[in-house]
Amino acid sequence: MSRYIFVTGGVVSSLGKGITAASLGAVLEARGLKITMLKMDPYINVDPGTMSPLQHGEVYVTTDGTETDLDLGHYERFVRGCGNLTRNNNFTTGRVYADVIAKERRGDYLGATIQVIPHITDEIKARIVKAAEGSDIAIVEIGGTVGDIESQPFLEAARQLRFELGSSQAIFIHLTLVPFIATAGETKTKPTQHSVKELRSIGLQPDILVVRSDHEIPLGARDKIALFTNVEPKAVIPLCDADTIYRIPALLNDQGLDDIVVEKLGLDVPPADLSDWAKVVEHQLNPQHCIRLKMVGKYMDLLDAYLSLTEALVHAGIHTKTQVDIDFVDSVDLEKQGVELLADADAILVPGGFGARGFEGKVMAAGYAREKKIPYLGICYGLHAAVVEIARNLAGMEGADTTENNPSTSYPVIGLITEWVSEAGETEQRSENSDLGGTMRMGEQVCNLISDSLTAEIYGGQVIKERHRHRYEVNNKLMPALEKVGLRIAGRSADDMLVEVIEYKDPPWFVASQFHPEFTSSPRDGHPLFKSFIEAALAQRA
Repeated sequence: MSRYIFVTGGVVSSLGKGITAASLGAVLEARGLKITMLKMDPYINVDPGTMSPLQHGEVYVTTDGTETDLDLGHYERFVRGCGNLTRNNNFTTGRVYADVIAKERRGDYLGATIQVIPHITDEIKARIVKAAEGSDIAIVEIGGTVGDIESQPFLEAARQLRFELGSSQAIFIHLTLVPFIATAGETKTKPTQHSVKELRSIGLQPDILVVRSDHEIPLGARDKIALFTNVEPKAVIPLCDADTIYRIPALLNDQGLDDIVVEKLGLDVPPADLSDWAKVVEHQLNPQHCIRLKMVGKYMDLLDAYLSLTEALVHAGIHTKTQVDIDFVDSVDLEKQGVELLADADAILVPGGFGARGFEGKVMAAGYAREKKIPYLGICYGLHAAVVEIARNLAGMEGADTTENNPSTSYPVIGLITEWVSEAGETEQRSENSDLGGTMRMGEQVCNLISDSLTAEIYGGQVIKERHRHRYEVNNKLMPALEKVGLRIAGRSADDMLVEVIEYKDPPWFVASQFHPEFTSSPRDGHPLFKSFIEAALAQRA
């Protein structure tokens, strides 16, 4: 039977529950345990797929095509055994209620009055148990902050599960903030005391406290926390801000967190070998080279919108011993101020996105990279921008565009499949009644690369699998004219119907993909496409 670790947060949000949970998972995996991880989000949205990145941050995509919370990215990057998480590993209040209501409509409850307890909590518990199948330990992160009304059903379900399984099968870790008041020169424990009191008021006693701070927490303060929260002193684990998140597994191990966990869960396992994490930290903090990369995006007000992408660049830096200095350039600013904003770039990256706002700035970035022979990587919308730019400026397709932004363009080089192909090979009309939450090409799919392409050389093979999240495709009908001016189709879908990767003959490194390679990058293994991109930037700088 699987054992469970429930991770909750208190005092304030954004303390790093996801990274802490993922780091603990990494340490326990290093002790030979099979780990899975689960995130329960308290918002009413069915999934984050239609939520603005400016509010929620990145939408992470799993292998099976599920749009999930960004914390699942942390799980997969830190825990190798979590490399293929699925829809079972993330669900929201909205999803739970939608499924319970659907069951009620079908008559599954035989006319019973549907209530939060037991129907909603039973559904949550069933989902937790299903996600944990086949694992030694399931680490379950409960989103939100203790005291929020939205997360109460999740906390109640966790309480019930611990009651049913016993304390040797399920434990609670509570993450809180211990602020340092500079004017008084004091570390304050009261917020943590109140947060634990809030937990205990709903029947939950934490077994372990992870106390976050930007200052060292004195032993006296930790003893005080232990006394007032009924937690063993050794189980009050200090976690100060780190110079890199990839040091956190070692920090938690140094504080003995994994020892306490295996003791409380009655496990007999060897010590953790974290030597691979030590190498990651060593290479990240002691680079031998440096490059300046311009990332031209449209969600720069919240950089979590590009979290997996920035981490993939960090990983590439680790594996090339390079410090990657990322300048985030708002594509709207680029439209207003011009390409001078890109003047000192060693490499240019245009990430994914949706909608017309800022798209022309991305097109400008792709054109600047091509003309100045600067290494260019376009991802999803970055591929669209590159195709549009080449169509307009090299192929003579004046006004070429994506139908997402200009449905009446004379040269729809990017469009919905239904706009440019049907079974009869004739153009169809765009549907204006689509459900935005269910019309995209999602998840891991096969891509066949051309044998003599740069991309095939980078990947070391012709058949690859990468994750997708997009709605619009390259219009095959207009590609022959673009190929005549130097654009090259380097990869297609398994059925040979859809363009997956393009390259341009000059500069020597100009690659754009429909898929999102950042979702499969990790600090210990990196990703070949990002590694090659950074190596090209180093060559450019030289």
